[in-house]
Amino acid sequence: MLFLGGCNFRCPFCHNHVLVLRPETIETLDEAAILEKLAGWKNWLGGVCVSGGEPTLDAELPDLLRRLRREGWPVKLDTNGSRPEVLDRLLAEGLLDMVSMDVKAPLAPEKYARCAGVAVDLEKIRASVALLKASDVQHEFRMTVLPAFHGEDDIVDWVTELSGSRLKLQNFRPIATLDPAFTRAAVFQPDIFNKLCRLAGA
Repeated sequence: MLFLGGCNFRCPFCHNHVLVLRPETIETLDEAAILEKLAGWKNWLGGVCVSGGEPTLDAELPDLLRRLRREGWPVKLDTNGSRPEVLDRLLAEGLLDMVSMDVKAPLAPEKYARCAGVAVDLEKIRASVALLKASDVQHEFRMTVLPAFHGEDDIVDWVTELSGSRLKLQNFRPIATLDPAFTRAAVFQPDIFNKLCRLAGA
């Protein structure tokens, strides 16, 4: 996995918050050194995942993906779906083999903003969903769930929004969260989480 710093969301339960808030404090690796390291793992790795933060904010993302492609690496992108214009260009250029799009909540402004920590243009989220559903690229939609923000109705609503695409649920982990208060937040117990997964079709 390659992590790119910076994000336009402030999800209070995010555990990659150093990448979000203070990416300059993390050592930046030289791209040539990364590619050289990857070359030695060709027989061991199935591909490279580019994650964040929110990688579509990085102007150098397309060039990075082109270089990975030239080296023969399959590429997976993790994104929050807030920049469909970037996603569209990457898909059109054939730079992606798989996309995992994080969805935060059903497409209701207050619910989404509460999970994302900022107001979100939901039309852009819808556009990214539509792009992925119309593409030939393997993709999944995934949602991190926690009792403070999500219930059964939310899962049903998202399954309806996605209409046939896969929704993968991740149980919240109260570790090193962006908002320290969420280190004490409740998590779904296994039986309830498993029920939500069944509702999601997982």
